[in-house]
Amino acid sequence: MGMKRARKLKGPVASDSGGGGYQVIYSGFVLILLCFFIMLSSFATMEKAKVLQFVEAFNSSVSILPGGVKSEPGRQVLGPSADLMPLGDELARLFSELQSAVAEAGLDERLRLEMGETSLVMRFEDTVMFPVGSADIAPEIVPMLERIARMLAATDFPVRIEGHTDNLPIHNARFPSNWELSTARAVNVLRFFLDLGRIPAGRLTAVGFGEFQPLAANDRPEGRALNRRVEIIVLREAQATEGAA
Repeated sequence: MGMKRARKLKGPVASDSGGGGYQVIYSGFVLILLCFFIMLSSFATMEKAKVLQFVEAFNSSVSILPGGVKSEPGRQVLGPSADLMPLGDELARLFSELQSAVAEAGLDERLRLEMGETSLVMRFEDTVMFPVGSADIAPEIVPMLERIARMLAATDFPVRIEGHTDNLPIHNARFPSNWELSTARAVNVLRFFLDLGRIPAGRLTAVGFGEFQPLAANDRPEGRALNRRVEIIVLREAQATEGAA
């Protein structure tokens, strides 16, 4: 009887000890949440960018990802953005001002802005700035360029102006090839800024790439349209002299 009674008690005891695993997991998760809210509270007086970075890191550490619990090493959850720059960052402020100016001018679809960690890019469609096959700045874009010049003059960042074309050859008396056309366009934008007298010459660089730095394949009209462009690049550091024309 004693042996049978002991065997009967053994099953429930073992079951109770094994069934407490979920309680440990639940308690651990509650502690993680508690730590999260304590840290979040301590960040209340910190910059918004750092709070977002902490949330991203926390999210990765507890593997809250759709479809599984694994993530790819080196994968960037949040790309560069003006919102993730420290408060008071001058390049982020310039980006916000340019966004407002582009929206007011109705150029959202023809002048694209991109914010990176080391630069800010203004990408103009070629036809919004120049007539087809020409390097003469279109009068319609002059007010926008003047506004951009005023914004750039209020900073100390180097500015690189790049001209790009598609791969369709051009050959006329003025431009024997796409090299000359892309370079002339970049130089004319640079000269426009100089003529306004707002941006010191030492901060400006112009370079033409012809068709050799495409954004898309040149086998379709849509791709060629993307590749024909002028880019005004505001650099966080002095890199503008590289490849200068």
